[in-house]
Amino acid sequence: MKKILIISNSDAGKHFVERIINSYTSDNIYYVVELKANSYSNYNPARFKFYEFDPTSFYKLANLLKMDFIQIHIALDTLIDTEQTIKNIRSIKKQVQIIVLNRWNLEHLDSNVLLINTHDILASKLQDFLPNVPVIAQNVGMGEGEIMEVLVPFGSSFVYRHISAIEQKNWKIVAIYRNRKLVIPSRRTMIHPNDLLLLIGDPTVLKSVYRAVKRELGQFPEPFGSNIYLFIDMLNSKPYVIQDLVKKALFAHQHFKHKLIIKVFNPTDIDVLQFIKKQRSFEVRIDIEYDRVHLRDAFFKDMKNYHVGLVIVSQDMFLSYERRMMFYDAKLPILKIAKDKDLDTIKEVGLILADNKNLEKISTTVFDISQQLDLNLELHNYKKEHQAVIEDVIEHYNNLSTLFSKSIKVHASDENSIRMLKKKENFLHVVPFTQKIVSRRVYSLFSTDSEKLYYKLDEYHQIFIPVEI
Repeated sequence: MKKILIISNSDAGKHFVERIINSYTSDNIYYVVELKANSYSNYNPARFKFYEFDPTSFYKLANLLKMDFIQIHIALDTLIDTEQTIKNIRSIKKQVQIIVLNRWNLEHLDSNVLLINTHDILASKLQDFLPNVPVIAQNVGMGEGEIMEVLVPFGSSFVYRHISAIEQKNWKIVAIYRNRKLVIPSRRTMIHPNDLLLLIGDPTVLKSVYRAVKRELGQFPEPFGSNIYLFIDMLNSKPYVIQDLVKKALFAHQHFKHKLIIKVFNPTDIDVLQFIKKQRSFEVRIDIEYDRVHLRDAFFKDMKNYHVGLVIVSQDMFLSYERRMMFYDAKLPILKIAKDKDLDTIKEVGLILADNKNLEKISTTVFDISQQLDLNLELHNYKKEHQAVIEDVIEHYNNLSTLFSKSIKVHASDENSIRMLKKKENFLHVVPFTQKIVSRRVYSLFSTDSEKLYYKLDEYHQIFIPVEI
């Protein structure tokens, strides 16, 4: 049996002893020292030994410390009594672990003294009841936020998604609490509104996951970032193309209602620069890079400094393999503007269903974009594809359409979806931004994967959305 000493002279100490009596009495022997004895009921005399004396008395405490205690708990009312008691214990027991109820912001004493700050505990407990604040396990694991519970709101990006469609890198959904019952999730488990998710993983990653779960419609480009970034390289595009690109970026900025940063690299045309500068306002910032810089390094520096959530680029810019790789590494949505198509005349968002769940991973972002741009949503199902996974994706989108009161159309056809979409005059093509998009086009010449063949619809506006959080 392990011996544990409890030195108490406070209401908290009395409550602590009562909790031990009612809960954890089977494996340890507890020696309780109190300045004035309290009465306890239902305790096991073989497990609890009570003493009444002043713990600041070295002589009396020394007699008790002749026993081998594995741990000593101190919960006293005054700072001077606490310090003297610790001093008495340390003069006899140099290495025994001491847990101290710290009400006075005591500083660290030694490696075997654990200070439990009462103010931190109370503040943390009160914080748990605040809305939109993650609940973190305090006394499990490292207690640094690697275990977290998150309530899924109705408009969440996780609602009606299958577990298998959620990218879980460096984190995992280990349990779901639904209607006060525990659900152990499988790959086919679908998340419902008001589910309480129990998550484990890297604390930094879990903070991002929390923001993603709590994100609701009308916030895009959140949770990726808070600003829109127009990437212009004057060596890459003709002047009239750049002016058209700026006008369309301003249109997107007005609808998404986030600040727009117009970044110009390699400035060469004075007239175009003057046109760009005229767009400056409180909500539109102009940043012209006059020095020769490494584009990739400058781009990622801007992504961090401006907290970018959406990058707008020209059709020519996205044609470059190196630029596509750079955009992919940024893990941000990329809006590629087509040359000869208006942005303000688009009526619908088009998605091509494939034999994977990538579209389910980006579904809430798709609904958010279609809502903010006031566009219809159309799913195109090529019936010669394997349908098992596609049916799950369609079910997911139908559930979201009901949740968000946004109607969708599902077009099922024996004709190739890309050929059907090429007959349209204008639409916004949504594509999951995966490694397939980055690969060189020559490798997809004989592919039937619609994601790899995204460039077949290159003459339309396209938005590429990362599948990872």
